Amino acid sequence: MNARDEQILRIAIPSIVSNITVPLLGLVDVAIVGHLGAAAYIAAISIGSMVFNTTYWIFGFLRMGSSGLTSQALGRRDMREVALLLLRALSIAFMIALALLILQIPLRQLALLLMQPSEEVGQLVKTYYHICIWGAPAMLGLYSMNGWFIGMQNSRIPMAVAVTQNLVNIVVSLVLVFGMGMKVDGVAAGTLVAQWTGFAMALVMCRRYYGKHLRRHLTGSALRMVLKSVFSRAPMLRFFEINRDIFLRTLCLVSVMLFFTSAGSWQGEVILAANTLLMQLYLLVSYVMDGFANAAEAMSGKYWGAANRAAFRDTVSRCFRWGGVCTLLFTAVYVLGGEAFLGLLTDEPTVIVASQEYVWWAYLIPACSIGAFIWDGVFIGITASRGMFVSSFIAAAVFFVLYYSLHTAFGNHGLWLAMNAYLLTRGVAQTVIYRGWIL
Repeated sequence: MNARDEQILRIAIPSIVSNITVPLLGLVDVAIVGHLGAAAYIAAISIGSMVFNTTYWIFGFLRMGSSGLTSQALGRRDMREVALLLLRALSIAFMIALALLILQIPLRQLALLLMQPSEEVGQLVKTYYHICIWGAPAMLGLYSMNGWFIGMQNSRIPMAVAVTQNLVNIVVSLVLVFGMGMKVDGVAAGTLVAQWTGFAMALVMCRRYYGKHLRRHLTGSALRMVLKSVFSRAPMLRFFEINRDIFLRTLCLVSVMLFFTSAGSWQGEVILAANTLLMQLYLLVSYVMDGFANAAEAMSGKYWGAANRAAFRDTVSRCFRWGGVCTLLFTAVYVLGGEAFLGLLTDEPTVIVASQEYVWWAYLIPACSIGAFIWDGVFIGITASRGMFVSSFIAAAVFFVLYYSLHTAFGNHGLWLAMNAYLLTRGVAQTVIYRGWIL
């Protein structure tokens, strides 16, 4: 293992830990309300969490765009631009958050219209929503800061923040619900406190590790000059151009994932439950692969910005090797113990039987998805956002064409074939784009 492999692991491993902790925020909330004695509480938390997770996922370009631009500026040793990128990303994050706060009532109504919960659940969702919406500035600000940290080749701070957020969420929610008798409002308040704690911690860590650098490159000019640099036309247009393509790419991903869930529900609750369980195998892969994707975006962006093409190509190659190792390990573990793992998640016989019929599709996920994950990291690092959007659009089109061509004859098998083809197509399309337009 050479120095570059060690650097990949130094970025990937903390990112993997961070990724694993992300779903815990929602799981903790569900576990707490699950002991309140009414299914309506669980339904309300599930719907509320899904609304916010989808919203923040759509604005994930704040993290990805910040990471690629920052790593390239770092590679060019343009340290003033590195500092300005942080302020630029935070400014845009807060503007989006302000819009969400101003539009919170129509957005809430739209979410309830789409979800169509019962009246009791709807009232609980409103309570949860109107508390958690005030965490939007913290969450979107944290997206921008995490992207900037990764661009600075530092994934340890996002990991520390994610772990702290979960601990705070657990403690505060337990105290408010079981200590003070609150219900959904207590869970929402615990989530809100955790979000702002995480953002505050990120600010403190940024000041501690990068405060001297930021002051050196920003305090020498008057505030008016700094603001003019942050909002100057060319960099802002570049930032929005990159993030526009990432936003459109994310819409493609969201449309496929939501449709996959909906198509499962159309086949009945047993198939929906089986697909939900099998998708946990995809999520496990994604948590690890995303860690190496983060390493790819940080390091490839740095070498791309430094115009060091040899180091850039070596980094891409090594990230794919690590992704290949993960693919082999996950495939072996799934084949040997996948059915046993599903048995841990449910003891419902009909769901287990249905899962066993389709589980071999899940065995293919690691091999089909490796290209999509690693190439996404590389493309984010070199800010080839148009390539990300084009490949995702093509893959989404393949998914829908295959599904509507096959679902009548093959049912849920056709749905899973379309999903694996979608993942594989993303990687293949990005390979073609990389070889034809980037190399």
